[in-house]
Amino acid sequence: MQIISAEQIRSVLDWDGVLGALEKGHSGSRPIGDGYFIGDASFGLFSRGVILPGQGAGFKVASIHPANGYASPPLPTEQAAFLVLDERTKGIVAMLDGAEITRWKTAADSALAARRLSRENSEVLLVLGAGPVARSLTDAYLHIRPSIRQVLLWNRTPSRLDAARSALEARHIQVRIVEDLDAAVAHADIVTAATSASTPRIRGEFVRPGTHIDLVGGYRPDMQEADCNVLEGARIFVDDRENAAHSGDIQIPMQAQVIRADQIEGDLFDLCRMSTVRRSDVDRTVYKNAGSAYLDLIISRYAVERLNKSG
Repeated sequence: MQIISAEQIRSVLDWDGVLGALEKGHSGSRPIGDGYFIGDASFGLFSRGVILPGQGAGFKVASIHPANGYASPPLPTEQAAFLVLDERTKGIVAMLDGAEITRWKTAADSALAARRLSRENSEVLLVLGAGPVARSLTDAYLHIRPSIRQVLLWNRTPSRLDAARSALEARHIQVRIVEDLDAAVAHADIVTAATSASTPRIRGEFVRPGTHIDLVGGYRPDMQEADCNVLEGARIFVDDRENAAHSGDIQIPMQAQVIRADQIEGDLFDLCRMSTVRRSDVDRTVYKNAGSAYLDLIISRYAVERLNKSG
């Protein structure tokens, strides 16, 4: 069994390759999977298992402890491992750094959908969150939308954004840390949120027509990054219908009868099988990135393949 570190993963992955692998992975059969979460907002154990016919199987296990982010120096809030099982033998062939795979697959998940759902001429990107996933989302969006001319960064603790701002400035990208989140939402063409918020941060009354909203952080029923008004009247897509149904971003508006299940137009398999999504300049699109182990499996298999080819 190969044991693959975060450094090894980073050495062989890039956005073109990851996005291509993820799109190709959606050309076959849909996955079979299940998972569980034990704990609460302060500490949780999280796992998901998946069988992807024709591509093997995988299992993710993670420890999530948000308080680690406020340690000095900060510690990882998520520590995880992902196991890859061979399609033929069903044996475990690799164990990869789960947090690193999560960063790549989460951002690629959102970016793959946004290629079809966001406007091609989008110029202002607003990113909520200060963690590694938020950084990866920023990079992925800049990759798929070269039209972006300004990046706005928001976090509950603004000082945690200093490193992200410096990294973007080093790439000669116009970047600004914002404190007035409502005003930033009103200015943005794309809003991506990777927070652990239970109280909605994105308010629908400030979202302009034509904006693409990407909700990434909430994975429990009590977590909600956007209020119900954001989804009301929006075109809604999800990556995985089952997992998205358990997230507060979808479940809470449904319980409030703001949206219905049949208003969700498609999942990531549906989107990948569309060459384009016909949208007007005033359509507000919402994508719920709820995550699924089959996405980790696709990216993990791709990383193993690249490492084996490189020797």
